Amino acid sequence: MKAAPHPTGVYGVMAEFDHPEEVLEASRQAYERGYRMMEAYTPFPVEGLAEAVGYHRNRVAPVVLIGGLVGGVGGFFMQWFSAVVHYPIDVGGRPFNSWPAFIPITFEMTVLFAALAAVFGMLGMCGLPRPHHPVFNVPGFERASRDRFFLCIQARDPLFDLPAVRQFLEGQRPRTIAEVPF
Repeated sequence: MKAAPHPTGVYGVMAEFDHPEEVLEASRQAYERGYRMMEAYTPFPVEGLAEAVGYHRNRVAPVVLIGGLVGGVGGFFMQWFSAVVHYPIDVGGRPFNSWPAFIPITFEMTVLFAALAAVFGMLGMCGLPRPHHPVFNVPGFERASRDRFFLCIQARDPLFDLPAVRQFLEGQRPRTIAEVPF
């Protein structure tokens, strides 16, 4: 999802922390204060951080379920149509709609479509591929993959007010605070 430009001309305000507990606490306080459009960047998973920034629901599972159902029904229909309607062949006196013979392909199509739905659904929901993101413009952000923890409150948040967000983040005692330009 692409962020809409904000009248201030910034993507958001980002704070850099040294420890995971600090970014977790800052995220909790930001959520309690009413900020909902925020992102946290860490070099490793931090327990409870997803919930602290307001991420409570995984939307990939329903996409995988729908993909699996489409694959299963499509695989079964493909075999049924070819064996019953399109090219019926009498093999050993069995009925044309001999569904037990269709099970292996139906299962394989279910797994294939569920896996493809998982991959492409996850990529789509994450907004990937994205060759450049505005947070890459922040000096020192490359350390998010090594040893620093970042919290970004986005400008598209309804409560976003640049001085107020900056003051709130300063109260969290981060290492640095930076405006994230577009």
